[in-house]
Amino acid sequence: MSVSDEQLEEDQEVSTSSGWYLYVLETARGALYTGITTDVARRFDEHQKGKRGARSLRGKGPLRLLYHQSLGSRSEALKLEAWLKKQSAPAKRAWLEDQGTPI
Repeated sequence: MSVSDEQLEEDQEVSTSSGWYLYVLETARGALYTGITTDVARRFDEHQKGKRGARSLRGKGPLRLLYHQSLGSRSEALKLEAWLKKQSAPAKRAWLEDQGTPI
């Protein structure tokens, strides 16, 4: 189950604050993508449209926003992103489930 557009809009007010967020996307084929941003809604939209999104996601849609978490500082976000990117796909999915994200 993905985060709905309605939930994304509700979270947009929060995600435009000065804090940093970790987010996890899932491609149509089930691949996971992890990134950080200060505005989850804007970044998800960029990935969906393909213009300013990650090249690795172009043509892989539709995308689903599986998870996002406020981390405060860029340093904290980068550390968690680096750790999560080193995990295997099954380990990432287990971590997401531990965070309360139904996969």
